[in-house]
Amino acid sequence: MYAVIIVAGGTGSRMNNELPKQLIEINNKPIIVYSIEKFISINKNIQVIISLHSDYFDLFEKIKSCFNLKNIQVVQGGSTRYQSVKNALTALNGNVTIVGVHDAARPLVSLQTIKKTFADAQQHGAAIPVIDVNESLREVNENNSKAVDRSKFKIVQTPQCFKKEILLSAYNMPYNLLFTDDASVVEKNGHAIFLTQGNKENIKITYPQDLVLAKLLLK
Repeated sequence: MYAVIIVAGGTGSRMNNELPKQLIEINNKPIIVYSIEKFISINKNIQVIISLHSDYFDLFEKIKSCFNLKNIQVVQGGSTRYQSVKNALTALNGNVTIVGVHDAARPLVSLQTIKKTFADAQQHGAAIPVIDVNESLREVNENNSKAVDRSKFKIVQTPQCFKKEILLSAYNMPYNLLFTDDASVVEKNGHAIFLTQGNKENIKITYPQDLVLAKLLLK
């Protein structure tokens, strides 16, 4: 059985909006609903766990009702992504074998990316979607900067998928400032990460200008 943890614990400070970005509407639908519906569409029996800031529990209940979202569990989001995911892991059903972790603010993830990443996690234990870097990169230090070979770098997306026991073991480690995503936690715990091809449209909505692009792509 599959499960997905949708991380929605932020308050959207960079969006300059009274609502966090995951609850802002695009084309009359909250961003988080697009993300939830993608996973349900590939597996109607998937366990969906939302890690959400407690200030928005009541609002999310209304959203669930409006969009007929059933069997969605909500847990308290943490002060860090690490803590938000760790809180959600306690709600996993016993028969879950593969767990995906997805950013609520990525409503444009493709069904193909979801299916392929879950399948690769089943085979390799840990899989994440990535895309190529298409701009020049420079490494910066205190005194200067230098060009680097962009072919050696990838842009990381979500969902990041893992066998349940691998993810649970990794999240038993204490928090580290270098934990920027779930793959970094699992890798620190000694497990290799398999790279799956993501989709370029799978942007993370962070700033107001991202809403303009997302609205166009979701139309």
